[in-house]
Amino acid sequence: MTVASGFILAAALLVLVILAILLPPLLRAPGPAGGVDQRQANLDIYRDQLGELERERHEGSLSDTDFEQARSELQRRLLDEVQPETTTPAATGGRRTALLLLIAIPLGALAGYLLLGNPQAFDPMVAKSRVSPQQIEAMLAKLVEKLRENPDDSKGWMMLARSYKALGRYAESAEAYSHGGALLEQDAVLLSDYAEVLARTNGSLEGKPRELIARALKVDPNEPQALYLAGAAATDRNDFPAVVDFWGRLLLQLEPGSEEARSLEAAVDKAREIVAQKNGKTAGGTPEKTAAVGAESISGEVTLSGKVAAQTKPDDMLFVFARADEGSRMPLAVMRARVADLPLSFRFDDSMGLPGGKRISEFATVSLEARVAKAGKAQSSSGDLFGSIKGVKPGSKNIKVLIDQVQP
Repeated sequence: MTVASGFILAAALLVLVILAILLPPLLRAPGPAGGVDQRQANLDIYRDQLGELERERHEGSLSDTDFEQARSELQRRLLDEVQPETTTPAATGGRRTALLLLIAIPLGALAGYLLLGNPQAFDPMVAKSRVSPQQIEAMLAKLVEKLRENPDDSKGWMMLARSYKALGRYAESAEAYSHGGALLEQDAVLLSDYAEVLARTNGSLEGKPRELIARALKVDPNEPQALYLAGAAATDRNDFPAVVDFWGRLLLQLEPGSEEARSLEAAVDKAREIVAQKNGKTAGGTPEKTAAVGAESISGEVTLSGKVAAQTKPDDMLFVFARADEGSRMPLAVMRARVADLPLSFRFDDSMGLPGGKRISEFATVSLEARVAKAGKAQSSSGDLFGSIKGVKPGSKNIKVLIDQVQP
């Protein structure tokens, strides 16, 4: 029995007990004033009078004719006495009150709980959300112990891996995924998850993560997460034809016009433009003179202030953004790393342009921001650590960005 069903049953029993106490006195016909049953007293009198008539006839003081007449009169009066009583106003009122209570008490109890209680407590999702970290750790410990006893339980290992991933414990998740065996090899989603947590642990999609992504795409050439990771890996190694291929296939699976689709489409267009530039043509097929990228690059170093260093972990994701000082907040370029990589040297140029089609060289000044993303996402969130600098001119070198602030 669940907690919710147990509570409802107990509440219903309590209401029934209250009704059982209140209703009987109200349903019972009211007695005479003073508590004396006058009707029973009259019956006793009639019985005594009949006995007296029997003695008088036996003694000869009452003739048979007079006896029969007197007995008939007593019987008539006795019949009148035992006729069903007409319901009195008091009795009717009592029954109405009982009926009213029968309806009002349960409804009142329900209304009171809806107003003052916590009906959401019966929602299973709410109950799940109240699981404490200690309870989660206890459940994970039980699962680990079970897997020690049965190390061939592939499903158990996958459950443990996904649990660790949800908790942000990527190294432990990757270790659990390594025990997936045949179950892992046959599932493109699991292979993609394994690649992601391994990349988060190692700080790169190259090597084993890239191999896992390739195996995932072999199982399912259109698996969305695998396509996204493959495109990201291709971006890291500047393989823009592969970016067009992987992210172009992923774009076909997204809802047209959605924010995700627009961003990905811009990234694919940018990759196509870079491919065309490298081939000596613009995206429209017209020859273009490419400027020396190095002349417009921005480079420097990101460091972490000692006053916020204690709030970070080596595996926390680190993003470095270049944005226009004015206009859209869409990044012009982004670099990913980990806190363990600090101090981090960075370099941005036009070849690293991101969705939006703008280049660093198109702006007189840009702003640089370095952010430790506690949630592991590029979007800022409460608790992130960051530092920024504005007014940086393209071509600047040895720029210092200090992470020393906490996002409210």
